[in-house]
Amino acid sequence: MKPGWAAAWLIGFSMVLSLLVAGIILLVSSQTRGAPIGLHPPPSHTLLVIHVIGAVAQPGVYQLAPGSRVQDAIRAAGGVLPVASLGTINQAAPIEDGDMVWVPFSVPENGQLPETPPAFPSRLPESAPEVAVEFPVNINTATAEELEALPGIGTELARRIIEYRTVNGPFTDPEDIQNVDGIGSGKFEAIKDLIAVDSAPPGSAP
Repeated sequence: MKPGWAAAWLIGFSMVLSLLVAGIILLVSSQTRGAPIGLHPPPSHTLLVIHVIGAVAQPGVYQLAPGSRVQDAIRAAGGVLPVASLGTINQAAPIEDGDMVWVPFSVPENGQLPETPPAFPSRLPESAPEVAVEFPVNINTATAEELEALPGIGTELARRIIEYRTVNGPFTDPEDIQNVDGIGSGKFEAIKDLIAVDSAPPGSAP
């Protein structure tokens, strides 16, 4: 082989080899990378906080699993009392966080519930004497203890009721109790069948 041809062949081989190496480097560096994996937050399992009041064994605030129904809330509160009225309750209805489940009382024909319903003494301190309460409660003459026996009426609301009637005079209709700060339509619905007013305010003409 002539020296000129050998040099030309060597130069050509070097160029081909350089192009091959460059192609390999380009191919490796341009490989398609996979799309990033997006992580989604796990499904929420936050418990529902609900308030159960009325004719149940243990009224109070309870935590239930998502998807619970009204019947689950009643069961969590110890079940219903013998004086409960379930005719207007849809126990299959779903409940949401913050809901209030109210089980109404079944008021006998004489308009009175049994004295000291089982649900009420359980809410009193062990050292406190049980207070016999006759229903309906006369909101114009009831003591603080008698008012506190009503569902959803605690010490503070009982004090406000007494203060309101002292300043403004006796209630003339049970619905007037909604004028007391803190007693809205919801609380009134829970107690309307358990309260009454004087048939004739003190001092009125016979």
